[in-house]
Amino acid sequence: MKQALLSFDDALAALLARAQPIGDEESVATIDALDRVLAADLRSALDVPPLDNAEMDGYAVRAAEVTPGAVLPVTQRVAAGHVGAALASGTCARIFTGAPLPDGADAVVMQEQARVQEDGVVFEHVPRPGEWVRRRGEDIRAGSVILPAGTRLAPEHCALAASVGLATIPVVRRPRVACFFTGDELAMPGEVLRPGAIYNSNRFLIVNLLRRLGCAATDLGNVADSLAATRAALREAAAAHDLVLTSGGVSVGEEDHVRAAVQAEGEIDLWRIAIKPGKPLACGRVRRAPDDFAHFIGLPGNPVSSFVSFVLLVRPFLLRLAGVRTVAPVALALRADFDWPDPVARREFLRARMNAQGGLELFGHQGSGVLTSLVWADGLVDNPPGQVIRQGDLVRFLPLSGLTH
Repeated sequence: MKQALLSFDDALAALLARAQPIGDEESVATIDALDRVLAADLRSALDVPPLDNAEMDGYAVRAAEVTPGAVLPVTQRVAAGHVGAALASGTCARIFTGAPLPDGADAVVMQEQARVQEDGVVFEHVPRPGEWVRRRGEDIRAGSVILPAGTRLAPEHCALAASVGLATIPVVRRPRVACFFTGDELAMPGEVLRPGAIYNSNRFLIVNLLRRLGCAATDLGNVADSLAATRAALREAAAAHDLVLTSGGVSVGEEDHVRAAVQAEGEIDLWRIAIKPGKPLACGRVRRAPDDFAHFIGLPGNPVSSFVSFVLLVRPFLLRLAGVRTVAPVALALRADFDWPDPVARREFLRARMNAQGGLELFGHQGSGVLTSLVWADGLVDNPPGQVIRQGDLVRFLPLSGLTH
């Protein structure tokens, strides 16, 4: 009996259900924490800002003492990083952005609204209390959670942690992924291409996707088309890794040994997913001890199919493994500047890019082996099964920038 197609959503849910977070944590320097995943909530031990301070260059004053035509002598100069004396009644202080507000002052008049003369400063604006003042703790309160566990750290997250004085951050250990590639037809760039051979582009694609995702990736290279070699590669890969990832060799052909090898070394499910490109996907486990397994995912061999399967299924699996809570990609509603009159019964992911008019153009050849389409595109149109697209329709667009890191 022919296996029924599994919907994309069901396949993703099944994968995520298997991705129990690693749990192992380590401490890293905040400057080195980019793209790591927080293992615990980060709390601030201090208020930010720690003191009321000036939001603009200008003059610190008591707002009630500033009246039209009044002249206030300047009694001190307060720069960022220095604390001034208490502000005497009837005076003002020259102050600069970020400098603590002197005791007694309750407003800042920016320098563009002040005129300096020999006996002091004349103000052309009457401030209200609190004007151009950053209040203590208005950004962060001491004891508050600034970043929750499960956050994947972007540069702004690292900056926030540094702003409360955190020199190190507790993070989840990087997912360890071993990958290998099957097929006697595969050659490496630099080798003479013998008749019937092709260069192994998938190796460069998958290894670098893993690295960009922040995984500890082990590249085991090309594996010969034999059951013994494939089983040996699986055992080596499973020994010290969380996930074994392969490309190609999961069909039922006589030279496709991955399925039999994983069955011999663990267990495997072959999924036919209702997406295009990328229909075949293998999912299972490889035994490394009697009651201990590494995850296994087998990607299709065509490069675009392999890419789409990785970014839409493997990426969220690995993020969840690392403890990330929100793994769905960012989607935009954009205008189609193309027609797609003959959709298929599977959910399609079409290579497209934005044009200067804010609409989407489609790559002319949507075949699963056309690697140039990935270089040309800057995203995927997520088209429901059987959905005709006409110029002017709004479509769901997944930018590659949100799928590949």
